Formats: sequence, C-alpha cells, structure tokens
Amino acid sequence: MAIQKFENNQFDEIIHIIEQSRENALRKVNEELIMMYWRVGEYISRESEKASYGDSYIQSLADFFSQNYPQIKGFNRRGLYRMKQFYETYKDDEKVSPLVTQLSWTNHLKLLSACKSNEERLFYMQLCIRENYSKRELARQIDSGYYERYMLSKTNLSSAISQAHSDTGNIFLDNYVLDFLDLPEKVSERDLQKSILNNLKNFILEIGKDFTFIGEEYRVQVGNHDYYIDLLFYHRGLSCLVAFELKIGEFKPEYIGKVNFYLEALDREVKKENENPSVGVILCASKDDEVVEYALSRSLSPTMVSEYTLKLIDKKLLQEKLKEYIELTDLVDGE
Repeated sequence: MAIQKFENNQFDEIIHIIEQSRENALRKVNEELIMMYWRVGEYISRESEKASYGDSYIQSLADFFSQNYPQIKGFNRRGLYRMKQFYETYKDDEKVSPLVTQLSWTNHLKLLSACKSNEERLFYMQLCIRENYSKRELARQIDSGYYERYMLSKTNLSSAISQAHSDTGNIFLDNYVLDFLDLPEKVSERDLQKSILNNLKNFILEIGKDFTFIGEEYRVQVGNHDYYIDLLFYHRGLSCLVAFELKIGEFKPEYIGKVNFYLEALDREVKKENENPSVGVILCASKDDEVVEYALSRSLSPTMVSEYTLKLIDKKLLQEKLKEYIELTDLVDGE
C-alpha cells in the first residue's frame, strides 16, 4: 500500500487556526491578570486613604498574604505597592485606560519605573502594542532614549524635511542608535553592512518591527547595467519597498540622485501593482540639516536622511534638549 505524501504547506491553514487560538487564549489570560491587578490596586488605594496608619496598611496586607496564602506570588509589599501605583497612575487618564490590558505586567512595571511623564508612558504603551515588545525590547528602547529621539525628530523641521517625514508616514527617526553593532568609530561601508546583517534582529527592533528584510546588495538592472542596493526591506504598514543606502561619512547632496535612481528602478521593475511607491533611507554618520533641506527640495521621491551613532546617546542630554524645545515652544505660543 502506497504511503500518501503531503506537501509541507498543505495544513498551513489549520496550523494557523491553532496558533491564533493559542494567542487569543494567552491574550485573554493577560487581560484578566491585568484587570485583577487594577482592581486590587483600586481596593488598596481606597482602603489606604481610610486607614489611619497609611503605608503600614500595605505591609499588613502583605503579611496577611504571606501567612495565609504563601502560594500566591507577587503579593508582597513591593508587589502590592506597584498595583496601587498602577491604578493611581492611570485611573484618570482616558487615553491610557483602554490600553492597559494590551500590555504585559512586566512591561507595565518597566513603564512605571522608567517613564517621567504621562506623555512618555502613553508613547511607549502605543509603541509596545504596535511592535509587540518583550520586556527586554522595551527596556532597550527606553534606555536608548527612543521617545526623546522620536520627539526631537519632529522638531524644527524645514519644509522639505517635514514633507519627507510626511511622505514616509512619520515612521523614521532623525537619529538611530546602533550600539549593538559593536563597531569602532572608523569602519568601511562594507563593515557596517555586514555588521547590520549579523545583528539584523536588533536593527529591525531599532527601525521598527513592520520591516521585513528582503536582501543585501539587491540587484536592479537598468539597460545593460547592474546596480546594487545596500539593504532592501519591505514595510508592511506603508505597503512599500524601502531601500537603505549606508554611508560612513557626512551626508552629501549627490546621494539623493543615486537613491532616486534606485527607487525609480524598484518602482518600474520590482514593485507590485497593489504596492505604494518605494521609499529611500540614506543612513549616514552625520548630516547638515541645511544641506539636506537643499538636497531634498527638488527630490520627487520619498527619501529620508537619518544619522546613526554607534554608541548610546546620553539620555539626560536628550531629555534636556527635548525640555528646552518644549519650553521654547510654550514661550512662542504664549506670545
């Protein structure tokens, strides 16, 4: 009797059904867990206000759990205080309340301990939901000052640079931190490319999880000539190809023409009918914004020019810059 053979992908649909059901079940469990912490935090907050002995109420509650329910983890003094803080932080925030059950408790704890403002917490909440961050991934973005870099990328923009941000969906930053590459300050473009490929997971975490890697030195043929794009990605949210051109020095205006040529070749030869026009990103070690403004002002293709740094930026410096900008904006608005 012949043994029937099946194609590997014959049962993909049923595997997808199983995996989706598992994800839904885990999501439901997480929602119930977060709501339990919310309700416990609400109870503690309310009872603490009634109790004449203040914070010692939490210690009494922790002692009760320790003595009577030692098998229930996380209900020590620190854990109970965090539940109370969790509820009190978000109870009056209409923007945040609908989002709380979409994050894990470990991510909530990181946000509560690391974020300095409601705006920053909301930003990372939305980012976590969109990018599905683990605790480690969230910690990395907070430590690298992602919020501050994102906000500063939107400040003091000239018309051409602002238009470039708009054309590319406002998803690109002005500065990317590539500390995970572990490269010396002086490297070749090939070294930079190879190191990014060796650390592709971290690179995609930095630029955004909606990016799917297509290839390195991606060949496009125009006439009888072959041309090679450093890194080619596809962005699910933008529904388009994204070509990365890597430069180890300062931005030069002629880079725009080269990238525009690549994008035209991609749109004519590679892009599918249902996809949007391709986007270019010139990733360079430094740039003069005035030169970038001039270079982009005549460009017809959606192109971003971003800097990269191989070391973590001092987060306090980023916070100070952002604070200065906010104060300056408030001053101008008040005039």
